[in-house]
Amino acid sequence: MAIARSRGTLARFFLFLIKTAVALVLLSVLWVFAYTLLPVPVTATMLMDEKGITKDWEPLENIDRNMVRAVIAAEDGKFCSHDGFDREAIENAMKRNAEGGRIRGGSTISQQTAKNAFLWQGGGYFRKGLEAWFTLLIEKVWGKRRIMEVYLNVAETGIGTYGVEAGAQRYFNHSASSLSTTEAARMAAALPLPKKRSVKNPGGWLARHGNTIRSRIGVVGRDGLDACVYE
Repeated sequence: MAIARSRGTLARFFLFLIKTAVALVLLSVLWVFAYTLLPVPVTATMLMDEKGITKDWEPLENIDRNMVRAVIAAEDGKFCSHDGFDREAIENAMKRNAEGGRIRGGSTISQQTAKNAFLWQGGGYFRKGLEAWFTLLIEKVWGKRRIMEVYLNVAETGIGTYGVEAGAQRYFNHSASSLSTTEAARMAAALPLPKKRSVKNPGGWLARHGNTIRSRIGVVGRDGLDACVYE
């Protein structure tokens, strides 16, 4: 009898786990579908920001194409050709990290969007696993244009500042609809560390990095590396 009760308890426990997993999967799918058309109202990163939140959602058609090309040039040159994961970049990052020194990532814009919109900052295998799942979902459900639109609206662009519209207003006193190549490149250069990297007055390596991104904006346009965003 004791063995039978034990097996029954174990079976109920596994059934509970299965039901919970199915419920979480369905919830995540519904969440992604909800953001297909609705602006992302707030993110975990925003809520945990002690400096507050300044943001202004703008549809992609109101964001200068220079900004789209700048983030592709700076963050993810294969954005239009990968399925959400740049396996070569991931492998290279793993090799560099194995050698020691500063930890480097191989995240694509799709992965960063998944993390920013649905999850939290920081590492860990559990969070990375969730990030992979949400990356697969947004690639299938949203497509490249919506991924780029969400990315440019939720990415941290400065202290307590989120989205390129709020960033453009803060740094250049005008809308993101009319960004020069220099302005877009400087914002893109600061994106990985927006609380530490200066946009208005970059110097040294950061200024050179911004100039490199600015020159690559032309390459992105010439080679149609942003074409999937505007199909």
